[in-house]
Amino acid sequence: MWLKWQNRASKSSLEQLGKLESELMERIWVRGEITVRDLHLEVASRLAYTTVMTTLDRLYKKGLLQRRKLGKAFYYVPAMTREDYHRSLTSHLLGMVLDDGADKNIVLSSFVNAVSETDRKLLGELDQLLKAKRRALRRRE
Repeated sequence: MWLKWQNRASKSSLEQLGKLESELMERIWVRGEITVRDLHLEVASRLAYTTVMTTLDRLYKKGLLQRRKLGKAFYYVPAMTREDYHRSLTSHLLGMVLDDGADKNIVLSSFVNAVSETDRKLLGELDQLLKAKRRALRRRE
């Protein structure tokens, strides 16, 4: 996919997850630790065992899962929390848009319009965050 972020410290990549990857990650975030076999039992009605195994291996190689071998089975755990994943992906996407050379005012006004149409309370929270950021920047000067 075109959404990639490299973390030099851990050599992991962050990508926007596909539909199946997202579904399996959601299940793993809920369970905490799981084997391919146990996860397959949850989705066996529509996914082959090898599909689950391959997808978890891909997520491991992307750095989104950690694994340990116990006997013949791998036990998978999330390498980051759901919140950390969404925070990193959001930061990456905003960085791409703002660093793209596009008119930053268009990007920001589109964001504000999207927020104000969906949730007026969120717009108030955004205003508070902006004020706090301005105060923090003034303290650095």
